[in-house]
Amino acid sequence: MKVSIIPFESKYSENFYSLNYDWLDEYFYVEPYDEQVLKNCKEEIIDKGGYIFFALYENEVVATMALLPRDNSIYELNKMAVKKELRGKGIGNKLVQFIINFCKQKKFKSIILYSNTVLNNSIHLYKKYGFKEVKSEGDTPYKRSDIKMEMQLVYS
Repeated sequence: MKVSIIPFESKYSENFYSLNYDWLDEYFYVEPYDEQVLKNCKEEIIDKGGYIFFALYENEVVATMALLPRDNSIYELNKMAVKKELRGKGIGNKLVQFIINFCKQKKFKSIILYSNTVLNNSIHLYKKYGFKEVKSEGDTPYKRSDIKMEMQLVYS
């Protein structure tokens, strides 16, 4: 499956909203914080020093992922969603690998993420790429989160 990954363009803001909203609604519920970020992704992510990427397949947006700056060159992998009918086709793998490479190019210190242990496939994907469970210090902005993971980026 030939997927290209592109950076944020305002014309895809609606795709960012709908892909993430659908995913959250399917597995959990949309929290007020989610709604704020999804409706105002440029202001809440891009304008705050973050990044949003889209996966295109046959010129259609089929997935998205964001990076939010946290502190000290630590970025949160956030708002990852793949179109339901295309899950399991390697798009999530491509997004995670892209994000890791992007963060290494930028010389970020680490990538963190918050998830939920009921999402077995997601947790497996993150572990496969080297994310490790770390102690959460109650710093999650999400009620649904019960696991925090981190990947320390090492440079030679």
